[in-house]
Amino acid sequence: MKSHGIVHKYGDNVDTDVIIPARYLNSSDPKELAKKCMEDIDKEFVNRVNLGDIMVANKNFGCGSSREHAPIAIKASGISCVIAETFARIFYRNAINIGLPIIECKEAARDIDAGNEVEIDFDSGIITNLTKGTSYQGQAFPEFMQKIMKADGLINYINEQLEAV
Repeated sequence: MKSHGIVHKYGDNVDTDVIIPARYLNSSDPKELAKKCMEDIDKEFVNRVNLGDIMVANKNFGCGSSREHAPIAIKASGISCVIAETFARIFYRNAINIGLPIIECKEAARDIDAGNEVEIDFDSGIITNLTKGTSYQGQAFPEFMQKIMKADGLINYINEQLEAV
């Protein structure tokens, strides 16, 4: 499994309240959430993001409340993967549960700039910055997590497993 896109870059401690502000939590429609994604930290994000783009941040991405709306908004906006130095644990799990690929890699998070073209190979964990001609070794997904991603989330994965029985 691979992702390829243009980078949208953010710093440390990007919390779920700026990913999707609480005032929009009255909707669980991914398309509606996507329209407001990153609004409080980057008003032009929704106008710049294209399907397949990649979000890169530094430490503690997704901290704050445990709302699933945050990874849903990111995924629905068109982001194909989030790379960060570290993720808040609940965000990490929520992202996996809804099928949003995320990968931790300190070097990539620090070195990749906004606007860079990046490719991620989830099988190997290799992140390639095509703009700079550099590669980084991120944490590869274990096989079971790759299956969840390919199924587009945990619920779909479980349903597939139940259908196979």
